[in-house]
Amino acid sequence: MTNAVPFVHHFAVIASDFEASERIFTAALGALGVEALHRADGVAEYWRPEEDRLSFSLERARHDTSVTRRVHVAFAAEDRAGVDRFHAAAVSAGAVSRHAPRFWPEYRAYCAFLRDPDGNNIEALHKEGDD
Repeated sequence: MTNAVPFVHHFAVIASDFEASERIFTAALGALGVEALHRADGVAEYWRPEEDRLSFSLERARHDTSVTRRVHVAFAAEDRAGVDRFHAAAVSAGAVSRHAPRFWPEYRAYCAFLRDPDGNNIEALHKEGDD
C-alpha cells in the first residue's frame, strides 16, 4: 500500500554561515536533482521542480534564532551514482566527509555522510535489497 501523503512535508536548518552552507547544500542537493527554487532574504528553499512538496530550507541565523547543530538529515538518491555525485559535490563545496560512499549492510543502503559548517550530519542514501 502506498500513501500519497508524505511523512514529512518540509524541514528547515538554521545556519550560522549562510553563504557557506548554501554553497554546500546547493551543490549536494543539485547532484540529486533538487534545486533551490526560492531564494529571498536569507532563505533558500530546495525541492524537485516537478514536486511542490517535500522541501528542505536553509535559513540565515537571526539575532532571535538558534543555529541548528548536530541534527542528522538523510536525502534519498535514485541510485548509487547519485550518492557518489552528492558526496563529491558537497566536499568540493566545502563539506567535510565523515564517510565516503559505501554499502552499509545494517541499513541495506548505499550511503555517504558529511558534516556541514554547523556540525550537522548530512547523508545521501540509496536503499537496496539484502544483497
